[in-house]
Amino acid sequence: MKENKLRQLLKSNKPTIGTRIWSTWPTITEAVGASGNFDYIEFVAEYSPFSQYDLENIARAAELSGMASMIKIDFQNNGYIAQKAIASGFQAINFADIKTPDEVREAINLVKADSPQWNGRFGFPNRRYIGFQPYISQQEHAKRVNDIVLCFMIEKAEAMEKIEEICSIPGVDMVQFGPSDYSMSLGWNKAEHEEECLAAERRMIEVAQKYGVEPRCEIFGDPNRVKYYLDLGVKHICFGDEMRVYTNFLKNNGRFMREIIEGIK
Repeated sequence: MKENKLRQLLKSNKPTIGTRIWSTWPTITEAVGASGNFDYIEFVAEYSPFSQYDLENIARAAELSGMASMIKIDFQNNGYIAQKAIASGFQAINFADIKTPDEVREAINLVKADSPQWNGRFGFPNRRYIGFQPYISQQEHAKRVNDIVLCFMIEKAEAMEKIEEICSIPGVDMVQFGPSDYSMSLGWNKAEHEEECLAAERRMIEVAQKYGVEPRCEIFGDPNRVKYYLDLGVKHICFGDEMRVYTNFLKNNGRFMREIIEGIK
């Protein structure tokens, strides 16, 4: 896919819908695309084992299904994984566990092109993202690299304290609140601080919009919850999570079936 679909939707001020996948099996990505309802998949590499072959296959399946692809990556070694994911074909990076504005700047620098216009640290790797050397020029590659959508998780107390500075940094395209890590960073259990987490997320949304950064919000359960975010001006929703869907099936439908079977005399 020559065009970054997610970037084009952002430029056009269009709403987007993504969904989270854990599996590296490309057919899962194809199944999302076959539904016709999603603009992109987010592969949550922070939670899953994967190889570089897997990254290429996920990105390839997304392209063939007419979707963009995002990868959520760990903080440790994030520059290496981000560069390898981009070289494999991913069109968006979601950086987890960022704490400070300087960490945001460093992450951006690692994925911007190493050229005078951008002064980044990402060179010209002979991987599938350049269409295989010499089918795309260096400056075409630089442009494509700089179209990568960069999202940052705001999920640490320190990041929330510096949210204004983070959202003012050039290159920050999206931010997303992470209630679980945010709670842990404050010594909380999330279930005991739902209102505080919602207030923090609203604060993030407000600041992001002030600086022209797009807030991205997740919905894992009732789809009607989207109305809450639409009323806050949010246009970018990640809806559903592969593992949650399956574990809910095992827990709820499995219990239902177990009770029926155990009731047989």
